[in-house]
Amino acid sequence: MLPDMNALRTAFILGLLVPFTALSAQPVLQIVTELSPPAQTLTDNKVTGTVTQRVRNILARAGVEGEFHIYPWARAFNLASKQPNTLIYAMARTPEREQQFQWIGKIGEYRLGLLRLASNNEATISSLENAKNFVTAVQREDVAVEFLRKKGFEEGKSLLITSDITASWELLLKGKVDFIIEDPDAKQGMLAQFGLNQAHVTMAWMIPELAKPTWLAASLSTDSSLVERLRQASLSVQP
Repeated sequence: MLPDMNALRTAFILGLLVPFTALSAQPVLQIVTELSPPAQTLTDNKVTGTVTQRVRNILARAGVEGEFHIYPWARAFNLASKQPNTLIYAMARTPEREQQFQWIGKIGEYRLGLLRLASNNEATISSLENAKNFVTAVQREDVAVEFLRKKGFEEGKSLLITSDITASWELLLKGKVDFIIEDPDAKQGMLAQFGLNQAHVTMAWMIPELAKPTWLAASLSTDSSLVERLRQASLSVQP
């Protein structure tokens, strides 16, 4: 019996469509971060920056599409905690966060310390303990919040929680707080945003315990096979 040519033709076409359908079904990931130049910044309404480029390289190597968004850190953290197909960067991997996310790969590092206005000579300190006599602003859900609380900083007294790093800087520049938590490598980008220069601020005290690598992570409800592809891709993109 001769084969049914129409059936063969249909089977052939369907065979071609299967890979296309599988590819088109792959979700476009939502990728969230905070403003922190030069690592994460905005250029012509596009999320850019040195660390952002590493994340884009990981996605490209994995063959994954993503839409990048900058939010206040607490909102970005909340989205990545709850929504599927969501990535977040650049985040410290702490014991408290370990079970909250799927960890993909290291994408950078940061150092944190207390930054003050150069003109605020009263806020000269010789230890972290001294800083409890002043007011420090730090962003909600930032790794420094829990650290400072454990060191005895009290919210409403020596600790003020803000929505994002821009809000912390605004309070510092207005003299509403004495210190903010900042990375010395990131301060120039924030100074440029406010039209200021290095002479306006000084690092009052570095906190060695808050020097950590930063990670790209995924929400728990993001497909694990997709996360594994991103992990493999991250191995060839060094921080």
